[in-house]
Amino acid sequence: MQLALCTWQEIDAYLTRSQGIIVPVGSTEQHGPTGLIGTDTISAELIAQRAGMVAGILVAPAFPVGVAAHHMGFAGSMSLRPETFIAAIREWAVSLAQHGFRRIYFFNGHGGNIVSLNKAALEITEEVNPGLDGNDALQCRVQSWWQYENVHALCQKLYPEGHGSHATPSEVAITQYAYPELIKSAALEPRIAPNGRFTNAIDYRASFPDGRIGSDPALANPVDGEKLVSAAVAGLIVDYQRFVG
Repeated sequence: MQLALCTWQEIDAYLTRSQGIIVPVGSTEQHGPTGLIGTDTISAELIAQRAGMVAGILVAPAFPVGVAAHHMGFAGSMSLRPETFIAAIREWAVSLAQHGFRRIYFFNGHGGNIVSLNKAALEITEEVNPGLDGNDALQCRVQSWWQYENVHALCQKLYPEGHGSHATPSEVAITQYAYPELIKSAALEPRIAPNGRFTNAIDYRASFPDGRIGSDPALANPVDGEKLVSAAVAGLIVDYQRFVG
């Protein structure tokens, strides 16, 4: 059930039976030579919408630009300052709270968003909740698709080596499943990218010139993508239902 595809009367009716909503949050950033720039948003939105269809959960439009300043050395990447990101997320959520939503589940697709999302969640509850308690009090939850135990175990099984931490085969596989007509190929040298740390966008580009960190996205395929989406949908539904009570 997608908020953007509903009428306001349908949302009114939904709120009589549930005050919960999933808000997918992604990013617009490079994902190596074979990864789509919209990977983080595509993944979060796809999994959330599948969960919404299976379990009758309302899903908000995806928030498509995240905190990704470290990727700005690569063409096409976009980023918000943490304070801008937090302010925008807060206003999205306060708007929803004004209509009666009291359980907002931020479903994240980008690791760089996690700190700012948690801060936003705290600020949202502080703004909305004075004088409210019990079921009337707003609660927020932040969870990333790869953090569910079943998804983590599946990634370890599918990619015992070469998974890495950016432009990973798991996230590339999900986008290949979502858009099989857009599968990219490129020579990857070395096959498994180096691991390491960086300090800023310039250092990132110098240390990891093709954008990958520790990964071999050539391992990705749409079949694995479907398995990962199914696992994440299952994990999301269980966690969301536990959250809304």
